[in-house]
Amino acid sequence: MYVTCLDLEGVLVPEIWIAFSEASGIPELKRTTRDEPDYDKLMKWRISILKEHGLTLKDIQNTIATIDPLPGAKEFMDALRAECQTIILSDTFAEFASPLMKKLGMPTIFCNSLDVDENGTIIGHKMRCPNSKLTTVKALQSIGYDTIASGDSYNDLGMIQASKAGFLFRTTDKIKADYPNLPAFTEYDELLEAIRNQLKK
Repeated sequence: MYVTCLDLEGVLVPEIWIAFSEASGIPELKRTTRDEPDYDKLMKWRISILKEHGLTLKDIQNTIATIDPLPGAKEFMDALRAECQTIILSDTFAEFASPLMKKLGMPTIFCNSLDVDENGTIIGHKMRCPNSKLTTVKALQSIGYDTIASGDSYNDLGMIQASKAGFLFRTTDKIKADYPNLPAFTEYDELLEAIRNQLKK
């Protein structure tokens, strides 16, 4: 039995930090896991910028409330979930993801959490487990599931390469060039067809 594991940001919804960068006028916050493979390092850097500018969790949540799934993402998820079990594996945080999941039809998401003080200031982050996407895929495989995985960033490569089938989706030219053996798609119908073909095997 297959479980399909999908990244969230850049695949199903816009990048939250890029949207917040634009809303807050802080260009440094546009940096994502497409640019920085070390997620812990990236988050500590982001939190330091938030502190420097006096920004809180609520400020970010106000931006998230304005974000809709990428065009076609909800329809893609509906079609995919009608054919196989699907889990979103994301390095985002429960405090960010909830309103986006409602807009996607409440799919299952495994993500992380934030440490927030009494003033609503983000003071740290808690990863669900080390190398969470790859660890989760291996855990699913250990209990008898085959996995299919797709994502767009460096932190997706582990789960993509460890899965029975793995696909890049709307990734960067650099990642495509560095991993030419991984099929890369830009349209949901292409990705859905590739997953369907794997499900038939």
